[in-house]
Amino acid sequence: MEQIRPNHLGAANFEARTVKEIIEPAKSISNKVSVKVALDEMQALAIDSFPVIDQRGELLGTVSTNKMNREVGGLGHDPKTEPVEAHIQKNSAYCLEDQTITEAEQMMLDAKVGEVPVVTREKLLIGTISIEAVTRQKNARGERWGP
Repeated sequence: MEQIRPNHLGAANFEARTVKEIIEPAKSISNKVSVKVALDEMQALAIDSFPVIDQRGELLGTVSTNKMNREVGGLGHDPKTEPVEAHIQKNSAYCLEDQTITEAEQMMLDAKVGEVPVVTREKLLIGTISIEAVTRQKNARGERWGP
C-alpha cells in the first residue's frame, strides 16, 4: 500500500487513503426475511435500498423498495410470505475495504449511486461509504480535486 504523503497544505494525500478509513456502519437485512419485513424496516429508516446478507454476513446484493413493490404487489404476491431473497439485485455496486477512496468515489459516480456497501476480500459486509462522506473528508482536509 502506498504511504500517505502530506501535501503543501499539510493535509494527507487523499488519493492514497483507503475506504476503511472513512467507513460508516452498515444497516443490512437478512436474506431470510419477508418482503414486508424488509419494506417496513426500510420505511422506518427512510431509505430506498438495503444491502442483503446471509447468515455469515456475506453480501448477496441489494433490494430496493421500488423493485419489491413492482414485483410483489404488481404480481399479486403476498409480501408477508414472499421471501426477500427472490428480489435481490445481485449485480449491485460495492467496494472493498482496501480500495482507495478515490477508486470508491469514481465507482459510485460511474454507477450513479450515492452510497455503496463496503466488504472484506471474503465479501463480508463491514459498512458503507457515501459520496457525502468522501466530500466531507475532502473538505476537511482542504484537498483540491481535479485538474
